[in-house]
Parts: sequence; structure tokens; C-alpha cells
Amino acid sequence: MGGDLKARLLLPPPRPKSAASAAVACLPPSSSDLTPRHLLFQGVDDALSLLKKMKNKKNKRGHQAVRSWVRIDTAGNSQVLELDKVAIMRRCDLPARDLRLLDPLFVYPSTILGRERAIVVNLEQIRCIITADEVLLLNSLDNYDVLQYVIELQRRLLLVTTENSSSKNRPQFVNDGDMFSGSSSEYLPFEFRALEVALEAACIFLDTQAAELEKEVYPVLDELTSKISTLNLERVRRLKSHLVALTRRVQKVRDEIEQLMDDDGDMAELYLTEKKERMAVPPLDSTTYINYKSSMGAGASMSAPVSPVCSPTSTGHGQFQEKSLERMHSLARSQQSHDASSQNEDYRVEELEMLLEAYFVVIDGTLNKLSSLKEYIDDTEDFINIQLDNVRNQLIKFELLLTTATFVVAIFGVVTGVFGMNIPIELFDEPWTFKWVLIITGGAGMIIFCAFVWFFKQKRLMFT
Repeated sequence: MGGDLKARLLLPPPRPKSAASAAVACLPPSSSDLTPRHLLFQGVDDALSLLKKMKNKKNKRGHQAVRSWVRIDTAGNSQVLELDKVAIMRRCDLPARDLRLLDPLFVYPSTILGRERAIVVNLEQIRCIITADEVLLLNSLDNYDVLQYVIELQRRLLLVTTENSSSKNRPQFVNDGDMFSGSSSEYLPFEFRALEVALEAACIFLDTQAAELEKEVYPVLDELTSKISTLNLERVRRLKSHLVALTRRVQKVRDEIEQLMDDDGDMAELYLTEKKERMAVPPLDSTTYINYKSSMGAGASMSAPVSPVCSPTSTGHGQFQEKSLERMHSLARSQQSHDASSQNEDYRVEELEMLLEAYFVVIDGTLNKLSSLKEYIDDTEDFINIQLDNVRNQLIKFELLLTTATFVVAIFGVVTGVFGMNIPIELFDEPWTFKWVLIITGGAGMIIFCAFVWFFKQKRLMFT
């Protein structure tokens, strides 16, 4: 062992690598020097890089799907949330096809959909999801109408919260307020307040556009009736196309409200707060019955043994009570099912129906305004067509007169052709012949022209 240690100590020290050899060592191996192990690791690295790229693309795509939403709760507080489509679907229990209605990249007509836990609202610029506890609105606050919706909803919710807090501190009297008055906005549930503000914003937006279009249309039509020109006709055509598009949008909102009002089941689906409270309440008398059964079982197990004489009486009495409670429980369940079925048959949707009817009248007035404007445009077009037909008739009359005059002048051409022939006639030797030929030919032409004009008047081809 000592000899081996001495031999290792006497070995010359290793030479340091030069810079060139170090550079050569740092170079990647060539394809000829690659062993199967090198090829294997190179394939693993390529696969890892590919997976990393795919993951980056997926994260990028997922980041693009995240949208900014404005959340407004029942107290009027608002906050901005960053949620993707999957989170919204889980949060509001909505299918993906309903969220497509809210996508600003797609153009869908106005729609109000009632689902189990949410109301999907797509009314012009207002695209939101209304639940029993919150409103999720697409964060497009650069739009004036959306900003007005948020401000108005917060104002109404804060006003209702303030009134509720003040009414709690104020003593109540019998004559305090109108106890027979209809349901006002402060007694409506949260989802109906949000829906009311959305309907109001849509109606005001459409009515404002209708008013602006009306102010622009009437001067153009008056100018067109006084002066028919290509520029005025082009302006009327552009305004009419805008009017048709606006009428279609107003008609869709009106049809959507009317469809909701005609179906009580669809209106009942919009009562989110009532459905939430109904789901939170347990079935009638089920808890009482279960507690009674458990107490009876516990009492029977812990009771001391009784005498045989008293046993049948007590046992029979307990069985009688148990059967009576079971009978009452079955009657309660049947009554509850009967009430639920009768409630499903006769929906109590008066509050929502009155709310929808109010805005149905507003949107119907806007539609009538647009219909009258379209009728005025059609009347102006008919008037323009009548004027053009009148001008066309005048041109036809003038053309008829020119045709008749051309026929009369053609008579002179025939006479000139006859007398211009190189044929010896004795009539040419008389000096008065040329004069009488002109007089007779002119008179005949005038007689023929007057005869044509009289014939045209008799046949009502000319009214002048």
C-alpha cells in the first residue's frame, strides 16, 4: 500500500488544457459523433421544447378568453372581475350557447332568457347576466349607454337600501302609505330592478335614435318634394335604409317583451329570488316527523320494562299517535304537492307582467313613431313618382306633337319630290303654279295637323 501511494505521488501533474482545446471541447458533437444516447436526449429536448410552446400557446389562448366583468351586488356596490367563460358558466349555471349571446364579436337580436339561476339579457348595448344576488355586466364602460346603466342601477339600489334602513327606524302606523297600492319598484326583487333598468336603457336608447332620425328625415323629404335631384334621392335612400334597420331592432325588442307577456311559464322562470327561497326551505313537516320518529325510537329503547297489564294500553296509545302523525304527514305532503301543482298551473306573475307591460307600451310607441315615419317616406316616394310620371306624360305629349308635325312636313317633301322629277308637264310653264302649289300644300298640311290634334283630344291622349 505504501508503494502505491509513492507511485501516485511520483506521477507528473496533468497539463492544463489550452484555450483551443477548451473551445473544441465546448463545440456540439457532429452528427457522425452522435451516439444513440445523444440522439435519444436530443429527441427528448425537442419534445420538451414543443410541449413548452404548446403550453405557451394554450396559456395565451386562455388569457385571451378572459374578459373583464363589472359585478353589482344587491347593495349597489360594484367591482371589476376577470373571469373566463368556464368560470361564468359555473358561477351562473349557464350553458355555453347562452354566453354566445353576450359575446360582442357576434351580432344577435335582442333576447331575454330565463334560466334556473340567472337571466340572460341582450338588449341593444346592455349585455348582462342577472342573478338573485348580483349583476354581471361586460366591462365596456367606454360605451355611454353601459355607463348610464351602471350608474342608474347603483342609484336605485342605494335609494332602496336607504329607504329600507329609514323605514326600520321609523315607527309604522296603519295609515302610513297606501296599503292597497300596487307593487312599486321598491317592493320588487333584485332581479326585476336590474331587468327594469335594462329595459329602460334599451327603450330610451331606441327612442333617442328614432327621435334623431325623425329630425333628420323631415327636412330632407321636404327638400326632395321641392327639388328632385340625385343628391336628395341618395340622402333619402340612406335614411330609409337606416330607418328599416332601426325598425327591425325595435320590432325585435317588442316581440321579445310580448312573447314573455304571453307565456306565464317564461315569466315565472324570471322569479329568481322566489326560486332561491323555495329551494332553501325544507319540505313541510319533514323535520318534525323525523324528530318525532327519532324521539319515539329513543324513548322506546330507554324506557324501563312495564307490567304486562299496562303494556298493551301504552303500546296501543303510542301506535295510535304514530299512525296519526303519519296520516297528518301524508296529508301535509299531498297538500303541499297540490299547492305546488296549482301554483304551477296558475302562475302569480302580476308584478312582472305589469313591469313588462309598461315598457311594452313605451317600445310600441317608438315602433308607431317609426311606422308613421316610414309611411311619410312612402307617401313622399309616391308623390315623387307621380311628379315623374307627370313629366313623362308631358314628354310623351310633346313627342306626339313633334311626330304629327314631322308627318305634315313630310307632305311638303312628297310634293317637292313629285315636282322635282325631270318630266315635261305643261303646268310648269305657268308662272302662278309655284305659288298655288305652296298655298294648297300648306293649307292641306294645317288641316291634317289640326285633324290629328282633334283626334288625340277625342281619344283623351292629350288633355291640353
